[in-house]
Amino acid sequence: MPTLKDVALRANVSKMTVSRVINHPEMVTTELRRLVYKAMEDLDYQPNPVAKALVYKKSLVVAVLVLEDLERVDPYFMKLIKGISAELNKHQYAFQLLTDLSQLQSIKQCDGYIVAGMGQEDVPTIKKLSNPVVAFGENDYGIPFVDSDNYQASREATRYAAELGYEHLTFLGIESKEGFEQAREEGYLDAFSSKLVTPKILRSANSASQVGEVLKRELPIPKNSCFICASDRIALGAERFLEGQGYRIPEDVGIIGFDGVFLDRVASPRLTTVKQSVERMGEICAKRLLDLIDHRKTKESYYHRADLVIGGTTRKIHRKESKAVTLN
Repeated sequence: MPTLKDVALRANVSKMTVSRVINHPEMVTTELRRLVYKAMEDLDYQPNPVAKALVYKKSLVVAVLVLEDLERVDPYFMKLIKGISAELNKHQYAFQLLTDLSQLQSIKQCDGYIVAGMGQEDVPTIKKLSNPVVAFGENDYGIPFVDSDNYQASREATRYAAELGYEHLTFLGIESKEGFEQAREEGYLDAFSSKLVTPKILRSANSASQVGEVLKRELPIPKNSCFICASDRIALGAERFLEGQGYRIPEDVGIIGFDGVFLDRVASPRLTTVKQSVERMGEICAKRLLDLIDHRKTKESYYHRADLVIGGTTRKIHRKESKAVTLN
């Protein structure tokens, strides 16, 4: 079987460089990584994770806790898991997927935890964990996290609706006290600093079928309205309900969603939505956790950019540069 020395000779680099490429690829230039990966492929070299675990006194296992109903949120969290897996694979880490905190007892050993869908009731248990934790989702519990910049994204989406000429802007939020929902509401509210229109917030369960009950109480909806929604699920429900009431979308009423994972593409017309880079944020969650495991410094909070993707549920704007808006 080929050895580390064989790879080093093939790539014309030192054994230390090969080791860095395998264990800490972020510390090595792209060109060196390319040379070493090519040599490993040519020789069919497979790093020995057991040996690595013994050397570094680690399990090389990360526990991924998804504290949500996977059937309800698929494929959102599937994309997150895909990103986590891709980054962990680069470092010869495996992961164990858990869907309930009670399953923590089944893990004999792991080096750290990535937690998604964390609620307030989960925090005491999570904060007792002895190994590093990174949360997917903004929180104020002192747990390092990765999330979209929900505040800025919602703020810019609201401003975009106003720029299109919609006069009555309403935020359709989720009945939740979680950080992401609060940030999206705050972004919507702060977009009204110009005082051109009066903000209004409605809330619903995060279910397309239940949004109609909320909107039914608001009938008739004023013409030239736009709903800025906290999720694509809510936006899809609003679209179906309003069309059923005879409103023309986007001429009479505009709709902007939030997520951009799947539901925006099955809507007709296709949703204008804030697209989150869920898979990329999964990679970042894993990278930040590995930094903590290896005692490298990392910031407590990380906000990732979101992009406003223009679909058919908002009016067209004639300026070419406004076909897609990047939210920084």
